[in-house]
Amino acid sequence: MDSFRIKGGTPLKGEITPQGAKNEALQILCATLLTPEKITVRNIPDILDIKRLIDLLELIGVDVKKTGEREYTFKAENPDIDFLQSREYKKKASDLRGSVMIVGPLLARFGKAFMPKPGGDRIGRRRMDTHFYGFEKLGAQFNFDTSERFYTVKAGNLKGSYIHLDEASVTGTANIIMAATMAKGTTTIYNAACEPYIQQLCKMLNRMGAKISGIGSNLLTIEGVDSLGSTEHTILPDMIEIGSFIGLAALTESEITIKNVSYENLGIIPDSFKRLGIKLERRGDDIFIPSQSHYEIETFIDGSIMNISDAIWPGLTPDLLSVFLVVATQAKGSVLIHQKMFESRLFFVDRLIDMGAQIILCDPHRATVIGINKQHKLRGATLSSPDIRAGVAMLIAALSAKGESIIHNIEQIDRGYENIDGRLNKIGASISRITQS
Repeated sequence: MDSFRIKGGTPLKGEITPQGAKNEALQILCATLLTPEKITVRNIPDILDIKRLIDLLELIGVDVKKTGEREYTFKAENPDIDFLQSREYKKKASDLRGSVMIVGPLLARFGKAFMPKPGGDRIGRRRMDTHFYGFEKLGAQFNFDTSERFYTVKAGNLKGSYIHLDEASVTGTANIIMAATMAKGTTTIYNAACEPYIQQLCKMLNRMGAKISGIGSNLLTIEGVDSLGSTEHTILPDMIEIGSFIGLAALTESEITIKNVSYENLGIIPDSFKRLGIKLERRGDDIFIPSQSHYEIETFIDGSIMNISDAIWPGLTPDLLSVFLVVATQAKGSVLIHQKMFESRLFFVDRLIDMGAQIILCDPHRATVIGINKQHKLRGATLSSPDIRAGVAMLIAALSAKGESIIHNIEQIDRGYENIDGRLNKIGASISRITQS
């Protein structure tokens, strides 16, 4: 298990380019199973979760070739469906949350799919009901073997249906869209997630021959087609990494330019950081964050304490609340961070308190941060990353802290952030990777 050793307290300066979007890449790579023809995908992030998914696709029988820097081709001409019942598949798929999106494409193309209960971050209960509710509405039957923790989904013929989702699940919406592309008739999905990741998936599927309308809204209409073909696709820059870099710049008093951010796809992320008092400037498709010795959290119009909470798109993504929380620790003023979606995501705040932050964990979903206005720096500490997003929040805290910090279990960070130590070191950070034998 590797660790990071961080020497904090030094401002960074320079340009940094965000990786391709992890959450989009997981969907797009699974969508390559929908056709026997070649799919070219560019700007694939070189991170652990994506490497695991590519490995899994190869084991299923997809012909995968690396054709350039962060560019691959995928050809799922003859997937081995029987492999999906093997012990090896069960082990590898259970380690990866994104493996759940294999089900929709295989169900659409072959009428059956299998998967173990997926893994991923331990940030609270992440139910699968929405996925299987959608599959059932399309005419599939599923069985969950509780002893093996294994799902079997089968359908003689998928048929279009009206589907009103009980939650706007991003992965659930993606899975149901992919299953519906080749269902007979018309499928309507209401309360669909409409994040840029979903929009990108729908645009790619349409280029493959699908007929999806309503893209960008929460009401999608899908006219089933007989087959899908070849296309090329470029993944958007990762909005979560962009937000992480904005927070890093503010907390460490750094001057950073984030390159090629696809600003129009960031939604309210830039304005949400401005509510914490962080200055940032759009320069073409780049974001410039100047060095700031102080930043002050806004209040509401009536003077009440600012509340920053997650919401379905176009609201603020929950994946950035850990970053907002750690950035607020050095602001002037107070803010309530309300993490509505996952009940375990704020439990890392005790580590920030040990570093000198003033935080009240109100309950599993809410934390009040009393900003100390940089009157004293956070202290270096020994930490352990519990999940991807808390891990990078800890890294940001450590880079701003006085003294040395150690972060263990950095595999969690590597799952979502490409060569984060190497890229930050290029703009002045001091991060050493400690490899355990």
